[in-house]
Amino acid sequence: MFESKLPNLGTSIFSQMSALANQFSAINLSQGFPEFDAPELLKKQLNHYVLEGVNQYSPSSGVPRLQQQIAKLIKRKYNANINANEQVTVTSGATEALFVAIQAIVRKGDEVIVFDPAYDSYQPAIELAGGRSVHVALHAPDYAIDWSVVTNAITANTRAIIINTPHNPSGKTLKQTDIDKLRSLVAQHDLYVISDEVYEHITFDQQPHLSVLRDDALFAKSFVISSFGKTFHSTGWKMGYCIAPAELAVEFRKIHQYVTFSSFTPAQHALADMLEQQGEHVDELSEFYQQKRDVLSNALKESRFTVLPSEGTYFLLLDYSDVSELNDVEFCQWLAEQAGVAAIPLSVFYEKHSNDKVIRLCFAKNEATLIQAAEILCQL
Repeated sequence: MFESKLPNLGTSIFSQMSALANQFSAINLSQGFPEFDAPELLKKQLNHYVLEGVNQYSPSSGVPRLQQQIAKLIKRKYNANINANEQVTVTSGATEALFVAIQAIVRKGDEVIVFDPAYDSYQPAIELAGGRSVHVALHAPDYAIDWSVVTNAITANTRAIIINTPHNPSGKTLKQTDIDKLRSLVAQHDLYVISDEVYEHITFDQQPHLSVLRDDALFAKSFVISSFGKTFHSTGWKMGYCIAPAELAVEFRKIHQYVTFSSFTPAQHALADMLEQQGEHVDELSEFYQQKRDVLSNALKESRFTVLPSEGTYFLLLDYSDVSELNDVEFCQWLAEQAGVAAIPLSVFYEKHSNDKVIRLCFAKNEATLIQAAEILCQL
């Protein structure tokens, strides 16, 4: 009998719910990808570089021109000075960057603190590195971190803390008090930080994104991970990057070179052009997605759902306590099969299933799609 390294993993909930949406022709607000296309310039330049024959391996750490544009973006957004050549590594999506960062620092027997609800790639990567996830649960409606619980979870084996801001699936953003407490714990216990910032340019209501890159002391022990797929509506390209101090970047690149070696070369050139020629796209994302958040939340005002705050990302949480007694997995199955809207149950993001009756909707969709889904939900 073959012994699996990940015996408790099966088909992801995202694949399951998308399959249900296809089977029952439901409006798919479950899987987190945009319904609309990437910018025209980005597509045009990708085609240009493919036709020009820029189709071979790029340097493992990334096309230098793209590394430079990333460093300029970081300087502009966070006033941080990054050495493009030594600190920027382009990856095949943020998921690869997360995996490589975890492999770079986690050793057998190490513990890594993660916050539930947690993105589903963290724990498998930690286990494959020989480590153990230590889960700190956050709860509705505000999903705030209780740092006294985090402090109590730290042991002599604790190696790192993974943060995610803006947070998928809750839409919560970390505040300055959170960053201050994190910095203190990192210094006190000599910890590393993996900062998942893939929704960094999607924050709402004039709230700033408090990137780890803004804090020199915290960044000195951190890997900061970002996603072009989220920023440029191109999740299928699987393009991301990791920023780390030079000595950590060296270790990161040792592993990256044996995972993908290098990432899609023509896309790197196209992304460099996009950042150079239409950098305002990044600055417009927050307003773009806030309008979509507001369309969906306003359309649900007359429903029996309670809309929870979304401070960032392109996700909105709904409490369905007044709608159904089913648990969230059963409710999402019923919702797709009987009502015609696909959502994600929040309990699957927890180590120990939460009893909160909360589901996640993705509003990276066209306005007509959001209104149509809301009309259905308002009838329940």
